[in-house]
Amino acid sequence: MTKSKKFYAVGVSHKTASIDRRGHFSLSDSQLHALFLEAKEIGIQDLLLINTCNRTELYGWTFSATELIELLCTHAAGSRESFDQIGYALEEDKGIHHLFRVGTGLESQILGDFEIIGQIKQGFYRSKKMGLAQGNMERLINSVIQASKRIKTETQISSGATSVAFASVQYILQNVENIAQKNILLFGTGKIGANTCENLVKHSQNDHIVLINRTQEKAEKIAGKFPVEVRPFGELTASIRESDVLIVATSSQKPTITADLIHNHKPLLILDLSLPRNVDPALNERPQTHVIHLDELSQITDATFEKRKQFIPQAEAILQSVELEFLEWLTHRKYVPTLKAFREKIKQPKPNAEALSENDADYTAQKIMGQLAAYLRSNPHKADETVHLLQDVFELNPEQYLEK
Repeated sequence: MTKSKKFYAVGVSHKTASIDRRGHFSLSDSQLHALFLEAKEIGIQDLLLINTCNRTELYGWTFSATELIELLCTHAAGSRESFDQIGYALEEDKGIHHLFRVGTGLESQILGDFEIIGQIKQGFYRSKKMGLAQGNMERLINSVIQASKRIKTETQISSGATSVAFASVQYILQNVENIAQKNILLFGTGKIGANTCENLVKHSQNDHIVLINRTQEKAEKIAGKFPVEVRPFGELTASIRESDVLIVATSSQKPTITADLIHNHKPLLILDLSLPRNVDPALNERPQTHVIHLDELSQITDATFEKRKQFIPQAEAILQSVELEFLEWLTHRKYVPTLKAFREKIKQPKPNAEALSENDADYTAQKIMGQLAAYLRSNPHKADETVHLLQDVFELNPEQYLEK
């Protein structure tokens, strides 16, 4: 019998690796694109990639987890040896369950951080655009989105703001006196940068926040929504010298803030919200300079966080319900090629048998198929055995009925 594909989830995350080690597996846009092109070349049809500050993970239906692990290690800076130390590979139901937990904020560094579902949607859009969402992936992602929406609306696990962007602003409010009077510089205006800017404006009462981005148009787009000042990239060093707080949310694969850019003569708090690190850790050794990274921010627990933990059982019950619906759909779908092959087989006229009209043959086949489908639904623990028996006894070739 032809070996069938299975669902695998492989990757590294904040639970298994430090910021520096998992940073080696973070992918730039060009690396990500090259990975997708190779995936198509080796015949993968369904692939989802999540590439965030918390995790880099691949999900897909393949013949082995090794295919996905090698894809990641080939295109990221991390080695296979390193992956074997800090990575993980989950198969079938365990991999699907993991994606549900990730998508519903239960695996986030900050419990209930629902920004991840937007990143999953973005990742799926990329897969679809690249022609790598041709089978079960769309139904799976829609189910994860459904579970996420229900948990967000039916529980209070996301009560209060819950994100790295919010945690960074909370840290600033708790550790910088008279924040409304301080000079704040935000370098990088991607999704985290934009969210941080919004939280700063909302909670700091500071009306002289400066934005700088390599592409000035992106910063100006954000400045159109909030009362902030945009400066050109060429003024970065001068702006840092004026600043009391520097927030770095760039997406470079190498440090963008290094010692040669820092000339402060007063206390400077630097928050690095990037993966890999975009602020040189050695800056912590400079006088009056203090660097905080997102892993440290995620450890901040307050009364709101503790309250959210109470709703984990309720969230997990919702997740389990939606996940079960998907698994039942997936199980039935798995047997469709065999059932189609069996249907065509029993419709074929037998030698020396009285010929049936086409309508009679269709009716008979449909009746038998209905009984068979009902049996598989009622006896899921016998489904694999029954389907394999059909394939052997009737010499079926389900491969020809697989969706291309």
